[in-house]
Amino acid sequence: MRIAFNASERASLGVEVELALVDTESGELTSVGSGLLAELGAPHPGNEHPKAKHELFECTIEIITGVCQSVAEARADLSETLHEVQQACAARGVAPICAGSHPFSHWRDQEISPNPRYASLIDRVQWTGLRLQIFGVHFHVGVKSAEKSIRIANALCAWLPHLLALSASSPYWQGHDTGMASCRTKVFEALPTAGLPYRLSDWAEFEAFIGTLVNAEAIAGIREVWWDIRPHPDFGTVELRMCDGLPTLHEVAAIAAIAQSLVASLDRAIDEEAPLPEPREWVIRQNKWLAARHGLEAELIIDDDGNRSPARVEIERMLADLAPTAHELGCGDELASVAGIMACGPSYVRQRRIVEQGGTLHDVVDALVAEMATDEPGARP
Repeated sequence: MRIAFNASERASLGVEVELALVDTESGELTSVGSGLLAELGAPHPGNEHPKAKHELFECTIEIITGVCQSVAEARADLSETLHEVQQACAARGVAPICAGSHPFSHWRDQEISPNPRYASLIDRVQWTGLRLQIFGVHFHVGVKSAEKSIRIANALCAWLPHLLALSASSPYWQGHDTGMASCRTKVFEALPTAGLPYRLSDWAEFEAFIGTLVNAEAIAGIREVWWDIRPHPDFGTVELRMCDGLPTLHEVAAIAAIAQSLVASLDRAIDEEAPLPEPREWVIRQNKWLAARHGLEAELIIDDDGNRSPARVEIERMLADLAPTAHELGCGDELASVAGIMACGPSYVRQRRIVEQGGTLHDVVDALVAEMATDEPGARP
């Protein structure tokens, strides 16, 4: 199966943010997606907003950027659409939040969006799809060729736990503390084509993989390969999909700076014929688990002998290595802001802190609403 790759000239950036829609009184997820999108789309051609889209459930919408050249441009793009969404939500007594899971709503109560693609998906995957009451943020970074996209995707697995630990925001599931920093990770992995990517040798092997599954009717197309890191031929990007939902655009921008800088640095390394990281697949798998379980407090495996190092130390090392590239890309300030996330704690820490201080899970939702409304990690109503 031949698959064309629409190569990018430089490390362009695109971001997708899945927003959960909650009732401002009850805090529960609420199925208003279609009505909200109809209102937002009314002024646009075809009555469809170009940057606000349906997701699997009616309690979710996704906002997306265009093709951006910088993190600042992507943040401004998202901010404009988010403002429209917030205004439309407010008139309905609804508010958008962004976290890997909702603290207490149940997946059985959610309605599937009225799209034949989603109906077909649920028909095929059943319970594993019906449970996908989860929310993430995805980052697309442009690369110059199909072959580079494979090599970069393979190498990026070395930093998968770093981004997961920083973004982890799903400690609660249906009213219970899971003991995880990111329970979303484990819920999503139930799908047959989700989770860690295969280590592919070249683009031809990727084409063979997709061709086999399409011909077998296991998937409808590339869009149903939900790896944590995957090439995206239509966009000419490598897509980083491991992150939980991020409650503020401040945090979205910080992680976007890591994503763009990582891909750009690996692209350059290939041009310079420098060696790329090749961690063992079993090390990648274990490190992903450690980040999902412990977040920033994980002790990551750093070599084949099983030696370990604190995630915080490894993240600081990553930030130092990426700083020159981030400066060249114009996202040095956003990259530096990652230190603030580490200081105040990712969302899973902030959510648990509310409960530890005597708050309820309803208070956690109220805090998530406040964080998105103010763009301040740690904001309270």
